[in-house]
Amino acid sequence: MSQTRHVPVMLQRCLDLLAPALQDPAHPEPVVVDCTLGLGGHSEALLASFPTARLIALDRDKEALRLSGERLAPYGDRATLVHAVYDELPEVLERLGVPKVQGVLFDLGVSSMQLDEADRGFAYAQDAPLDMRMDQSTGVSAAEVLNTYPPGELVRILRAYGEEKQAKRIVSAVVREREKEPFSNSARLVELIRDALPQAAKRTGGNPAKRTFQALRIEVNGELSVLERAIPAAVDSLAVGGRIAVLSYHSLEDRLVKQVFAAGAANTAPPGLPVVPERYQPRLKQLTRGAELPTEEEVAENRRAAPARLRGAQRIREEER
Repeated sequence: MSQTRHVPVMLQRCLDLLAPALQDPAHPEPVVVDCTLGLGGHSEALLASFPTARLIALDRDKEALRLSGERLAPYGDRATLVHAVYDELPEVLERLGVPKVQGVLFDLGVSSMQLDEADRGFAYAQDAPLDMRMDQSTGVSAAEVLNTYPPGELVRILRAYGEEKQAKRIVSAVVREREKEPFSNSARLVELIRDALPQAAKRTGGNPAKRTFQALRIEVNGELSVLERAIPAAVDSLAVGGRIAVLSYHSLEDRLVKQVFAAGAANTAPPGLPVVPERYQPRLKQLTRGAELPTEEEVAENRRAAPARLRGAQRIREEER
């Protein structure tokens, strides 16, 4: 079942970006990390495309690890699957005795499995319990956020994480409704959002609940704060010559990745130095001009690819301690 419904986004381009690092004769047995294993589509392609590579794959979702474990079983001990959030990468590598890696891949956002499993509550198109936790063994659910957060905090979350212009209207309606009865299912929230928005706002940008659901998901899983730690940690884990590819699905994620890559690729010397010392030289070389987008053909085949933005970078110098 998982094989048929999961189409990895921008797969060939990700493989092409990572290939020079994973085929470098200096590293005959390269290590590549898939920080977002999901259903294992990218991981399987990495193992198949680079037969000498060893894969370390992380996911916070135990069900994803189980399904991917079955999918990647033919690769035996070349694949190490770890239950962890991707900002825990340094601890995972230390535990496995891996000082540096040659490749890192992030495919951010919600996995196909989480969207497709109705009872997880990620999708606004079907009624389900408002859960949205990627790891269902820990943390607060989306229902708890809706039912317990102060109004001001809910407005902040919808604006910051959903870029929702109508945050105040939506939150006023939520607060009014939760006093009558706490929220438990997604259909009631979708209906409330439809009723709360002015007509003009409903005419643009697909399902009017999309931005609110995105905001709740990011809050529930701490996605942006995790990403803020994870991207720099991943860059630090790269050996010189190692490469990182990151697929983002909304502007907030893409902006974070862009900032880390741009900072790494910058010369940090004070102005006016005749010769720039090594410690001020860039650590990264950007491999993409801005963010690359999926092709029209890919979007036609896989509509979940539509919002994807891909950025790549290469480690070109060691950090001076």
